[in-house]
Amino acid sequence: MSTARTSARQLGVALRAVAVLTLALGLVYPLVVTGLGQAVAGNRANGSPVTVDGTTVGSELIGQSFTDENGAALPQWFQSRPSAAGDGYDGGASGGSNLGPTNPDLAAAIRERRTAVAELEGVDPDDVPADALTASSSGLDPHISPEYALLQADRVAAERGLGTGEVRALVEAAVEGRQAGVLGQGRVNVLKLNIALSELDT
Repeated sequence: MSTARTSARQLGVALRAVAVLTLALGLVYPLVVTGLGQAVAGNRANGSPVTVDGTTVGSELIGQSFTDENGAALPQWFQSRPSAAGDGYDGGASGGSNLGPTNPDLAAAIRERRTAVAELEGVDPDDVPADALTASSSGLDPHISPEYALLQADRVAAERGLGTGEVRALVEAAVEGRQAGVLGQGRVNVLKLNIALSELDT
């Protein structure tokens, strides 16, 4: 058999292998995995969207700001923790500030946040919890601590003309336990809490 014919046969085998693998791994496998994802956990596979009256208002997994166009906190809403992801909660720029604990810029930002939160909530700066001052490592954390949520309850109740006890009960009902019963701490999803809050007015 000539070298040319041998080379042609090898090339043909290689091309058929590429075609089969491209079809199997580039088309069939992704379709099967996508189909399984939709069948088993469709909501999670689609980004865990949160809808209100048929309109998507956010995701269970990505935090968002409740501020005006100038970045000032809207006092009638519970506020999220700070975000260092892009301009805030940017899923395409996930990440922390990467500033170390001795960095003067981080120290200054924490001082400014502590003063701003203390003024907004009418409390002593020493009573402001840590998650109100620092961004998460992803910059996308949708949760705050129950302590921070309860700190905001009086202000939200006053702004909305609601009873403080009613708003505090709403916060307590929104507290999610540890994952799998052992991982992490109790937490409150701010978007879900604000949706529940808006339903009190209807």
